[in-house]
Amino acid sequence: MKTLRIATRKSPLALWQSEHVAARLQQCHRHLEVLLVPLSTKGDEVLDRSLAAIGGKGLFLKELELAMLRGEADCAVHSMKDVPMDLDAPFVLPAVLERADPADALVGRYASLANLPHGARVGTSSLRRQAQLRALRPDLELRDLRGNVNTRLAKLDAGEYDAIVLACAGLQRLGLGDRIAGRLDAPQWLPAPAQGAIAVECRGDDPQVMALLEALDHGATRECVEAERAMNRALHGSCHVPVAAYTTHRGDALELQGLVGDAGDGRLVRAQASGAVADREALGREVARQLMAAGGDVLLGPYAREAG
Repeated sequence: MKTLRIATRKSPLALWQSEHVAARLQQCHRHLEVLLVPLSTKGDEVLDRSLAAIGGKGLFLKELELAMLRGEADCAVHSMKDVPMDLDAPFVLPAVLERADPADALVGRYASLANLPHGARVGTSSLRRQAQLRALRPDLELRDLRGNVNTRLAKLDAGEYDAIVLACAGLQRLGLGDRIAGRLDAPQWLPAPAQGAIAVECRGDDPQVMALLEALDHGATRECVEAERAMNRALHGSCHVPVAAYTTHRGDALELQGLVGDAGDGRLVRAQASGAVADREALGREVARQLMAAGGDVLLGPYAREAG
């Protein structure tokens, strides 16, 4: 195979991620030509409603998958946190690249949530972030925030918000790490499952493409994000649901921290467990079981009804 075509969204961050994957592929396969196929998705185009209201983060994938089915692209690059828990056939994820900074960032003039003035306007459309913000600072005025990273920063700079919450990894990848005023870190604050990881998707019935992409797979990252995604899957999580998870290697084992919240009133339920790397799917299910038993079923009930 001499040429590989990568389907990608057109946002600056998506293009950065796809160019990064292209460069890595050319390092691994010296004679391979890699072309980007930029596409627009509904998730990028509809900015006046939340992702949950228009169908979830899976909207970012559908057009790219259709391009692969039509033979217009050989693979697609995604933020792993945007990838649904279960892919439709024939799609697979042969490569999960090494995870970047998984934390969230507080962006604005204030270095911590504690320093925000009473009633400060904070922008985020993420239910997960809203739940944790309400738990830590119930006085804040939370406002929806959509658009790509630069659009969100422009709204902050225009004075529409006192602070916004974004992913550290996205800011750092775009050379905007200096905009991070403060880090929102585990264990007090948990990221989205698989946040900071890049995934490459292709057709499972194309072994030639799969073989090229597998060279980029980072085993330790895959182990962590598969535990997080197993927990999310067991909770029937999506962008409709305030769910957070973060896994770390502890010697020969994995430690998974999970959280379920209520974006309306800030109630949170937490759980954590450790398990063997080989049993990461079971570890994810166990943390999900603990969360549900501790009251997560009550918190998730309204979101499940809305999604249905």
